[in-house]
Amino acid sequence: MTTIAQYLALVRQIDFEYVYSVTKRWFLFGFSLVGPCAFVYDAPFGRFATPNSPLSVDGIKAWIAMEVVSPLSFLFTTYLHPFSPTPFPLPSLALPAFGVTPQFLLTSFYIIHYLNRALVSPLRSPSRSKSHLTVVVSAIAFNIPNGFLLAAFLSSSDTALFLKDAFSSPRFWKGVALWAFGFVGNIYHDEILLNIRRKAIAKGKAKEAAGGKDAQQPHYAIPHGGLYSLISYPNYLSEWTEWFGFALAASPAPNFALLPGAGALLAVAKGGAFAQAYELLVPFADTVSPPWVFLVVEIATMIPRAVRGHRWYHDRFKESYPRQRRAVIPWLL
Repeated sequence: MTTIAQYLALVRQIDFEYVYSVTKRWFLFGFSLVGPCAFVYDAPFGRFATPNSPLSVDGIKAWIAMEVVSPLSFLFTTYLHPFSPTPFPLPSLALPAFGVTPQFLLTSFYIIHYLNRALVSPLRSPSRSKSHLTVVVSAIAFNIPNGFLLAAFLSSSDTALFLKDAFSSPRFWKGVALWAFGFVGNIYHDEILLNIRRKAIAKGKAKEAAGGKDAQQPHYAIPHGGLYSLISYPNYLSEWTEWFGFALAASPAPNFALLPGAGALLAVAKGGAFAQAYELLVPFADTVSPPWVFLVVEIATMIPRAVRGHRWYHDRFKESYPRQRRAVIPWLL
């Protein structure tokens, strides 16, 4: 116990204000810039897996390992509550409404999402393609700072003040409704994909020994139901809806008046003065709270994969694939 107490004492000496600011800026800038690279590169997991690579590992175990670090980072940071002099408020039977605060409700949403994403969903999956270690490392590099940023924000005194009267705010409940709608939609559309795998295994279609095909080749089929009638990746759109609702409920919107013009940024970038471009963006970035950062980064990293995956569906199924489907946004993209 003494060792743990000493370790925590050292951790509490960290300049969390500095770590938080720098991490948030680079998390926003870095992943927003790197994400679009997926327009020309297929991350080696899922349908783009490279199972013969010596660096490919079990898909289910890899998924759990790279996702579970997010709630662990979140819970540890909440325990530290670096921007609040008091511990995070927990419910109590002795308090009115059991002491449930807006902060606790939003924290519960995050934990519920990641319990499903990191444990329930992969453990219910009958199979999952191998993942490359680079994917696992990249996901961990995303999930640890993301968990830290969201927990530091939600457990802060400033957020407690902002959410003080949230239960009487229509904006808050609209956000909660969007989160719930997105969460249910995410699970529903993921379940459609899981059922494809289950049916393939039950019928023996996942193993074909003849025709020179790999006996372990995953089986893919055209998904139907729900928003699959309109787009190829309704689970992505559902997740964006979920986190948009979360951000709407948890914090004010970014101050877009501080966003520099595209002309100014291009002029600086052409001259190679990237440090100057960074300085131009910092005032705006500092108004983007972690829930909005999470949403922006998710969209920036997932749109390219949805577009590439949509193209893969068309290449795989040719004329059989519904021509009216878009990639991830109905009627638009």
